[in-house]
Amino acid sequence: MTEISFDYKSFLKTVPNRPGSYRMYSDEDTVIYVGKAKDLKKRLSSYFLKEVNLKTSHLIRNIHHIEFTVTFSEAEALILENNLIKKYQPYYNILLRDDKSYPYLTLSKGKHPGLFYYRGRKKPDLEYFGPYPDVSAAKESLKLLQKLFPIRQCADTVYAHRSRPCLMAQLGKCLAPCVPMTEEQYDNYLTQVNYVRMFLKGQNQEVLKNITDAMEKASTELRFEDAAKFRDQLLSLRRVQESQSVSGDLMFDMDVIAQQSDKELTCTHVLFVRKGRIIGTRSFFSKVVLADEEQSELSTFIMQYYLSKDRASMYPKEIITEDEVPDAQSLKEAIKSECSREVHFLSNVRAERAKYLKLAKENAKASLIAKLADKSTAKKRIDSLEEILNISNVQHMECYDISHTQGELTVASCVSFNREGPDSGNYRRFNIEGITPGDDFAAMHQVLTRRFKDPTEGIVPDIVFIDGGKGQLKQAEDVIGEIFSKFKVKPPLIVAVAKGEGRKEGLETLIMGYTREEFHLNLSDPALQIVLHIRDESHRFAITGHRNRRQKARTHSVLEDIQGIGPKRRQALLKHLGGIREVNNASVDELKKVPGISEEMARQIYDELHSL
Repeated sequence: MTEISFDYKSFLKTVPNRPGSYRMYSDEDTVIYVGKAKDLKKRLSSYFLKEVNLKTSHLIRNIHHIEFTVTFSEAEALILENNLIKKYQPYYNILLRDDKSYPYLTLSKGKHPGLFYYRGRKKPDLEYFGPYPDVSAAKESLKLLQKLFPIRQCADTVYAHRSRPCLMAQLGKCLAPCVPMTEEQYDNYLTQVNYVRMFLKGQNQEVLKNITDAMEKASTELRFEDAAKFRDQLLSLRRVQESQSVSGDLMFDMDVIAQQSDKELTCTHVLFVRKGRIIGTRSFFSKVVLADEEQSELSTFIMQYYLSKDRASMYPKEIITEDEVPDAQSLKEAIKSECSREVHFLSNVRAERAKYLKLAKENAKASLIAKLADKSTAKKRIDSLEEILNISNVQHMECYDISHTQGELTVASCVSFNREGPDSGNYRRFNIEGITPGDDFAAMHQVLTRRFKDPTEGIVPDIVFIDGGKGQLKQAEDVIGEIFSKFKVKPPLIVAVAKGEGRKEGLETLIMGYTREEFHLNLSDPALQIVLHIRDESHRFAITGHRNRRQKARTHSVLEDIQGIGPKRRQALLKHLGGIREVNNASVDELKKVPGISEEMARQIYDELHSL
């Protein structure tokens, strides 16, 4: 029997024979495991009154105390368990790890809505359709809709500053709401927006009927050019419907789930099948730390994945699995209660369903092999780097790079790697200000000062890579040496990655901080491979940030810097005078003729524009 410090005998006397959820703590505040049970007393007793496996044994040795919550039913207990796992993220529960948010198609709000692909936290000023199972499914749908419905596709910042039709309008793929429209043209634009909305909601037949009616009306009123446009749109829509039709009996919606496990990793692969077509796939990976031998990895995945209202529009009619899902009835009731969706769990399937299941299993196996290969390669590279730099137990590395265009709009990047590869959650960008344009040494000094202003807070990397030569390395030595000695914290190892002759990859020199010891490696060396990976990633991240900043500067209107000129007055100036060039060339008398612009404000605008 495992030695247990927790007084389980006294505790079990207080536990009722009722359904509920329980939480195990390793100290007063740290939750290490969350579970649920049809009968709390029987379930919790099983941990202590019988032989358990090694992982469960390790779990119960760490129990400080246990808390439980009684519920009305097992389904309610399951919902509570799911919520608590997401809240506490306990070590001994399998956690569904996937850093990608789901993609959506969105319609912006405002006078002239646009159609866009979106991924990220939901905003109130967008109308969402989805989510889609993967990026390719969302972008394929967006591309299709852009061909069928001529509504704007340009970003709001571009649309707000346009004064004449763009190329998309000239090709007939946009109705050009960026230029003044008649009332009839505006109504037509809103009609097309509504068609998009209906199409995304699955009301295809209603869209076809409305376009047919509009075509016939235009023909009756002898507007043959308009009728021809409606006819072409109608034919395109019908071709799309025909291309999406599938022969066969499986015209319903289902998710097919397959799992493959290694000693330390489980891959759960999901095929999303809608109307007989595979519209997307997704692989999820979880570390095998599950300590409860009675808990199923499959039911845990289903609970965490499907008990979410955000995925309500993606719910299938059937969930297909190879093995029978434990607690299937409780899961079914919980999903219905939490998300108002009816789903059926099927296993031991035949015919068409069996083919999809076989495909899911093959994908799960291939994804697991690829993931393990990546982890194995990453470990080999880290081990090689540790050996060369004479350092051990490297857990966290960072690399810094500077990007600008002739000294303007300088951006510094900080990318983070752990033992498994890129740790994008800790990537950071810094806009560099207050230095001489083009001074990379000063930029490096500023970014490191800002990053390590208090090394007692947050993550301190084991290695800091600097993209540059001895000049950038000297800045890193000065900043890190001063700050870390001030706070009496052990500083990271500093390594400069200096480019070789002709800036060719594979000719880089690694220069150690302070000692100036140099290492010349070749591309076949795993250590150089990981250094180049992190260096190239920091370079890419810095350039992307600089380009974004440069694009923002290009679309920034000088009118935005004038006090008292808000969006409405800017729009009035641009609309009345015909563009920013005309505003710049306008006299005070011309400016004060714009609605909403007083003589005093006109003088202010004129003075501001001509003092720049």
